[in-house]
Amino acid sequence: MKALVLGSGAGGGCPQWNCHCAMCAAARQGTKLIRPRTQSSIAVSADGIDWVLLNASPDIGQQLRVQPALHPRAGRGLRDTPIRAVVLMDAQIDHATGLLSLREGPPLELYCTPCVFEDLTTGLPILTVLEHYCGVRWHMLPVAGEQRAAEFSIDGFEHLGFRAIAIPGKAPPYSPHRHDPKVGDNIALEVTDRRSGKRLFYAPGLGEVGADELEWMRDADCVLVDGTFWTEDEMITAGLGTKPAASMGHLPQTATSTPQGTRAGMMDALDQTRARRKLLIHINNSNPILDDYGPERAELALRGIEVAHDGMEISL
Repeated sequence: MKALVLGSGAGGGCPQWNCHCAMCAAARQGTKLIRPRTQSSIAVSADGIDWVLLNASPDIGQQLRVQPALHPRAGRGLRDTPIRAVVLMDAQIDHATGLLSLREGPPLELYCTPCVFEDLTTGLPILTVLEHYCGVRWHMLPVAGEQRAAEFSIDGFEHLGFRAIAIPGKAPPYSPHRHDPKVGDNIALEVTDRRSGKRLFYAPGLGEVGADELEWMRDADCVLVDGTFWTEDEMITAGLGTKPAASMGHLPQTATSTPQGTRAGMMDALDQTRARRKLLIHINNSNPILDDYGPERAELALRGIEVAHDGMEISL
């Protein structure tokens, strides 16, 4: 199994077009080694020929243009794409609006939960708009109500098995049930190579890691998980916002002191996994781990944790 990191940044990428925070400023000025990052999305394949897109960020057009493995191929007609299907983890703008950039292609084979489908046909009716262009074939992932996990297959990918898993998180601000969370608002995805048994666990938006989430992560050979924030109050301290990480549906890398005790961070969770590769993705432009040679990156390295970057290739 192969995975390509098309984009590794959180909303806005880095540098963000209107941001002059420390990380964005350094990225523009070259005063630190900070790689430019587009908004997060990855693609997976069993053979390196046909691919499944996991999330479609607003930067998808640029991501496809710079990734040769996803270019149209000679001998397949004047219009071609090796992307055979799209799986959405949620209905967030940063993960779904790239679908509009795929409108020139064939009908989209779209896999998502009922909650996500509802959000993208009501609060943000992207799928309704796309019916006037390429069209959408919705394949329901039955993660809803009491059903918290579901296995599924994708035509043409017989060597890959997929499992959608409900995880803690938030519905988008435009969702009709923003303040009434539902099972299926956010999922993680487990992808298994049926030939080798290798497993990839992908969760770019993860509000917490409880016993269930940790069990899924422990079984994976490679985990790609939420790397949005380093600290709980990062946006507040940087003067970029008023909300802590938890209220935005993200678990920071470091532990947080609360009136109820210490809340473990993502590094603590990753320490408990057996994965050969542990990677952070969906990294906000405020996060100091963007600096390749900063002290935060050194701490991650000591724990065997990598930071995903655009163009990264992963083989399992």
